[in-house]
Amino acid sequence: MNEKPLKKCPEIWDFIYRSVSKYALTLKMHSSQKEPNKVASFIAGENKPSDFLRDFYEGFIAGGFAGVVVEAALYPIDTIKTRLQARQGGGKIILEGLYSGLAGNLAGVLPASAIFVGVYEPTKQKLLKSFPENLSAVAHLTAGAIGGAASSLVRVPTEVVKQRLQTGQFASAPDAVRLIVAKEGFKGLYVGYGSFLLRDLPFDAIQFCIYEQIRIGYRLAARRDLNDPENAIIGAFAGAITGAITTPLDVIKTRLMIQGSANQYKGICDCVRTIVKEEGTHALLKGIGPRVLWIGIGGSIFFGVLERTKQILAQKRPPSQNSIPFKDQL
Repeated sequence: MNEKPLKKCPEIWDFIYRSVSKYALTLKMHSSQKEPNKVASFIAGENKPSDFLRDFYEGFIAGGFAGVVVEAALYPIDTIKTRLQARQGGGKIILEGLYSGLAGNLAGVLPASAIFVGVYEPTKQKLLKSFPENLSAVAHLTAGAIGGAASSLVRVPTEVVKQRLQTGQFASAPDAVRLIVAKEGFKGLYVGYGSFLLRDLPFDAIQFCIYEQIRIGYRLAARRDLNDPENAIIGAFAGAITGAITTPLDVIKTRLMIQGSANQYKGICDCVRTIVKEEGTHALLKGIGPRVLWIGIGGSIFFGVLERTKQILAQKRPPSQNSIPFKDQL
């Protein structure tokens, strides 16, 4: 009975066809966009509530603890690296007193590492939400540089005192601080500040960017959260690569910091010219072996301890503030 009216009304079939086609297209678009949206949400950290003070507190605690652990474990390698870079000509490397200045250095590393990660974490979260998904690397680079700049106010005096102790100029950290201030003034504690920023701001930015980008790619490929050994391996790779790239900057920074009141170098450019003229360009790579080894192992320990500590602190949050496991986001 109803077939004839329908055959006489082709516009009804056309309407139904167009409606069904439009609905099917909508479903297809929604399905294709679902996964990228989850990826973008994961990268930007939108899967969890972000609180600046909470991120700062957890980063402060985790960064301080990780910094102390890695510094205490690898201090002898750092001492050898410093003595290699400070050596001019064919002098022998002294292998005694490799832990010289450790206690005083830890007193500076603790707040410096805490400030760095405490500033880095909330800054990273803020930038990731502000930048497009394809600029996440820029967010990590920027956050690393900002964290490095904030911590440099503590890290530079710590580095100056540490390297003077490692090269045998002073017997203890308190004596080093007192005599540096007496002979060179308070600014003596910040000698080489420009070269320190020249080395450490790129180092911090590049290392954390490489680490974060590899973690993002790995987690997306594995479709799960990373375990401790995986975080440690990625941290070692990021540290070793960054350490090798920034070795010339580290040599310059070391020479400027240990020169004391002699003022052998008049600045960064003069330091480079003098080293190249008197020792050759290869001198800018002095200590690259111990540096890559030290930072590679250090990156493994630092990021491994950092991520584990962050996980422990996250578990102590109220349930409403806990992040969603990555496997549950897919």
